[in-house]
Amino acid sequence: MGTALGSLVGWVCRSTVATARAQALRIKDAKATPSVCPYCSVGCATIVHTIDGAIVNIEGDPAARTARARCAQGRRIYQLHKNPNRATTVLHRKPGARQWEEVDLDWAMDRVAELVKKTRDATFVDRLSDGRLVNHTLGILALGGATLDNEWNHIEQKLMRGLGVVAIENQARI
Repeated sequence: MGTALGSLVGWVCRSTVATARAQALRIKDAKATPSVCPYCSVGCATIVHTIDGAIVNIEGDPAARTARARCAQGRRIYQLHKNPNRATTVLHRKPGARQWEEVDLDWAMDRVAELVKKTRDATFVDRLSDGRLVNHTLGILALGGATLDNEWNHIEQKLMRGLGVVAIENQARI
């Protein structure tokens, strides 16, 4: 029993050392760039390793004050960039259609802008029946996500408030 246990412990120790050495070699010549984990609103620090501009590894920053590189979600950031199943084109399904079709990004952006304007124009209220100025629309809801950074959330708030949107929510709060 002692021999078997000793062999197992020795194998685990050698395996751990070999894995750590392989990991170090994999990023040996990589450029390390600090970044932020996009999964939740904590914003844990990460280190993105690149070689010739291509991402080869992403890991939590052990020196960071948040999560100390132990975030379970953050360990999966690499697959956001290197997942062969990741959608890379805009898909649109026309009303009543059964199939999705690829469309040009410019067309999709124009279509979103067209529908936002149409909805805002149809639902905008400048004054209530008692004469109070409100300048709002209840026909549009803005839903942000916890993976959005402060800068994007600030811009989204400015845009939505400028359009008169009242219902502005964030997934982190729901």
